[in-house]
Amino acid sequence: MAGTSFYSSYLFSPSNLGTSSPVLKTHNARAAPWKLPQRRRCRIKAEVDYVNAEQAKDLVAVEGYKVLDVRDRTQFERAHIKSSYHVPLFIENKDNDPGTILKRTLHNNFSGLFYGLPFTKPNPDFVQSVKSQFPPESKILVVCQEGLRSTAAASKLEQAGFSDVKSITSGLQKVKPGTFESVGSTELQNAGKAGLVTIQGKISAVLGTVLIGAYLFITFFPDQAEKLFQLVPAS
Repeated sequence: MAGTSFYSSYLFSPSNLGTSSPVLKTHNARAAPWKLPQRRRCRIKAEVDYVNAEQAKDLVAVEGYKVLDVRDRTQFERAHIKSSYHVPLFIENKDNDPGTILKRTLHNNFSGLFYGLPFTKPNPDFVQSVKSQFPPESKILVVCQEGLRSTAAASKLEQAGFSDVKSITSGLQKVKPGTFESVGSTELQNAGKAGLVTIQGKISAVLGTVLIGAYLFITFFPDQAEKLFQLVPAS
């Protein structure tokens, strides 16, 4: 048939055997190359191996894992697992360029004031500092306060060649008192609390104690409570 009719066949010339690229042959004998879909290269990232607090305790006590604390210096000093190593994933940002000064001022007036957190930046020497203390085959348990920094740190270490890295799910804030022997002025789960949040928590605890005491007094001594209410001047 003439006109637009055509037929196709896969032809492989010797020069194309390496690539196996099929050729679409039309009715007028003109060959048009037709390439097979190229194979996409994908890189599979290693997943962080999470453990709970009890499993982490066994890893340290029984299997000899070393604890790597990646929190900032202030949280580490408030409370940390005894004999743990400290290499912060973020360090305090003391740069003095105009943009950093503005960001640091805003941070200190809000997050720093309420949560007691310093203004930080990624630690450029994190991986190298860890390598200087641990060989690649070391068993490492990475910890932080909420579990986010430890996840990022564990990923960095795995990419750097460390083969046995684990992290505590949700961080030290979920570790029950007594699980680990700790050092510092507070419990591990409270090391992230500072600033006005801590003051607010103390005020709430005092008010809660007062309200509970008042409720119990009214419940068990209703007559005395009624007399006290009568002494309060009416507005």
